[in-house]
Amino acid sequence: MRVMVDDTIAVGPGKIALLQALDETRSITAAARALGMSYRRAWTLIDELNRALKEPAVISAAGGSQGGGSELSPSGRQLLELYRGIEAQALAACKPDIQRLLKLLA
Repeated sequence: MRVMVDDTIAVGPGKIALLQALDETRSITAAARALGMSYRRAWTLIDELNRALKEPAVISAAGGSQGGGSELSPSGRQLLELYRGIEAQALAACKPDIQRLLKLLA
């Protein structure tokens, strides 16, 4: 599912997967690695997402002696939970059609 704002994908499966991985790893670098994407691509997606929301989805602390890291903000956590809930509802509603579609596949 993609949520569009004008002609831009504000929220979609890639950004949500990145938020999920970031929540699990607390590191943009580790989340990017887990998803097979570059750090630059991960940072770009997070920046796009933060700009699309009223409040940032991700809070980052610079590295250094304390090590830094990133975490979901309350808005980011709410976004992740809402998106996953909508996905589950959509899948349940479409289950019969998905079963018919699967029968068409080789």
